[in-house]
Amino acid sequence: MLVDFEQIQKAKAGDDAAFNQVVVAYRKRILGTIARLIGRPEDVEDVAQEVFLRLYYSLDQLRTPEVFEPWLYRLTVNASYDYLRKQRRRNESRMSDLSEQQVMMADAVAGGKVSGEEQRRKQVKELVESLLGAVSEQDRILLTLKEVEGLSLKELEKIYSVNENALKVRLFRARQRVLNAFEANRVSTTKPAGPKD
Repeated sequence: MLVDFEQIQKAKAGDDAAFNQVVVAYRKRILGTIARLIGRPEDVEDVAQEVFLRLYYSLDQLRTPEVFEPWLYRLTVNASYDYLRKQRRRNESRMSDLSEQQVMMADAVAGGKVSGEEQRRKQVKELVESLLGAVSEQDRILLTLKEVEGLSLKELEKIYSVNENALKVRLFRARQRVLNAFEANRVSTTKPAGPKD
């Protein structure tokens, strides 16, 4: 844990300074998790703000400080889900929605200024995003928490409130769906063009 139990107890009791120390301690980790879950760097801060607001208003419901980290991850996952649902409803992509970095990258690609290595990394990232986009949000978030964030099965058990065997089955099925999406992508990109009519 990044803070001791006493600090969490103080924050739970309403000590604003203690709460601020908890936020400072976990801010970077939460921002990183959100960035990987939602895939829109320009909105990460907003979602993190929502996570810490939810934490502030619900901290008194925490039964024991020992489960604080899984509980905070659950708040983070829920806030990310809520964000993704709102985005799906909007689902239009305008140039003004792009981050400055995305606009610069698009300009650089259009101008042929991106090196081969950067282009390869971009293609790999797009493939991964495409594969994760081909599976459900639940699969994508579970795989991100396990494979990218490196959470253990025990930590995931606490977040998802399921036993280890059920979690292993979920992970196996999520990985299978990503592999199926990869195979479908590979077949569609390597299929030879048919005869023209």
